[in-house]
Amino acid sequence: MSVLLEMSMFPTDKSESKSKEVSEVIKIIRDSGMSYQLTSMATIIEINTIAEAFALAEKCYSRLEELGCNRVYATLKFDIRKGHENRLKNKIATVESYIGEVSK
Repeated sequence: MSVLLEMSMFPTDKSESKSKEVSEVIKIIRDSGMSYQLTSMATIIEINTIAEAFALAEKCYSRLEELGCNRVYATLKFDIRKGHENRLKNKIATVESYIGEVSK
């Protein structure tokens, strides 16, 4: 099974810039060992199960809580597909097979 999780998580009760807190979230995602792609608006992570996806989101939230964030905004979107893997890269490769290289 492949679970693609698109996640955005940041505090709303801190300064205008969120990069410091977002960096802490990205560090947790990076250290999880899961494949991920950081974008300017969200991070896409490929995980094996829905339970692991929720556990990762909870770990990210817990880190923001440790940093003293009292209000956190988060979006989670899932694309769950059985019998497939490496979809984070394969979905892009499929589009490129039709139109050539795309921005990554």
